[in-house]
Amino acid sequence: MSLYLWIILGTIVFPFLLSFDKKIHFYTHWKTVFPSIFMVGLFFLVWDSYFTLHSVWGFNPRYVQGIYLFRLPLEEVLFFLVVPYACLFVYEVIRGYLPNAKLNLLGRGFAFAMVLSGLLLAIFHLKNWYTLTACSLSTLLIIGVYFRARASWFNHFALAFLICLVPFLLVNGALTGFFTPEPVVWYSENHIVGIRIGTIPLEDLYYNLSMLLPIVLIHEVMKAHQTKKAIK
Repeated sequence: MSLYLWIILGTIVFPFLLSFDKKIHFYTHWKTVFPSIFMVGLFFLVWDSYFTLHSVWGFNPRYVQGIYLFRLPLEEVLFFLVVPYACLFVYEVIRGYLPNAKLNLLGRGFAFAMVLSGLLLAIFHLKNWYTLTACSLSTLLIIGVYFRARASWFNHFALAFLICLVPFLLVNGALTGFFTPEPVVWYSENHIVGIRIGTIPLEDLYYNLSMLLPIVLIHEVMKAHQTKKAIK
């Protein structure tokens, strides 16, 4: 089995097993979790495939199974299911165990920090495809969800995202060569700013945010719709 597939399995095993926790019962959210992941994941598969085609990033054949879909290794396709599932699980755990936590300051600080840094990176690196797209999209999403829509759940999302940085560093570190002689996923230096967290390009933070925030948004909208139907 490939290294990338081992990483995928290691990412999903505990969130899946803990999905049946009596307090959170995350499995009861599957009706909204999976549609949310699939809708956003389709967009990211197109984005990922396009950037792979144009060598913005690529995959080391030494660490993948050799099965490809849409020019992407099977493991990369699974990434867009497994990582959002694990992060949504963390999000719902926080919502379940800390429903009344005072997180306004955290949410506000997170939103301002990501928007300002994302804007600056995008503006000063217009020729870097990865920097421009990831930073611009994450900025627009936060402006729309937090500053415009004032989503009540955003503060919990911010905390969940920060907590997920711990496994993020492990998983993305493994994918970008922190533990191996060569990276599983490589990036063109022409399309990133060159700032790395260990071996992880800074842009990955904004990319993951761009993926997770709309998934949580759709998840929450669908949950609210289900609740209204149940009341009627």
